[in-house]
Amino acid sequence: MPELSQDAERVRAPLPFGVAEVTGPSMVPTLRHGDRLLVHYGARVKRGDVVVLRHPFQQDLLVVKRAAERRDGGWWVLGDNAYAGSDSTDYGVVPDELVLGRVRFRYRPRSTTRRSLPSLLVWLLTSARPVFSDRSASRRLRAR
Repeated sequence: MPELSQDAERVRAPLPFGVAEVTGPSMVPTLRHGDRLLVHYGARVKRGDVVVLRHPFQQDLLVVKRAAERRDGGWWVLGDNAYAGSDSTDYGVVPDELVLGRVRFRYRPRSTTRRSLPSLLVWLLTSARPVFSDRSASRRLRAR
């Protein structure tokens, strides 16, 4: 059920950016288990953005979801994979103060098992991508 590793908590830094690691399948196909995220903490959130938030019932747990809709008191958030993980259909509207930041970029770490030149080239071409607000744009990039 956790979406981000427990060590993804931002340490006070001069820049409002941090790195988080995805665990779990609730944002597949946009994000996969093991992806690393560049999170812009405190960024303004708009509809469609992928966001990092504190779970409303377990506030020591960080999750990543898509901000689907603005409602009274906060955001309605959903996972891209309707069959995995919990989202606002389970816990309702997420208050604004629990939405920590917006995901700007994702990259996939290099596999240590594949060391051939072709696999290195494929990794270089596909490992890093921006995370868009529009789900269809993210899907088009992954399909290439």
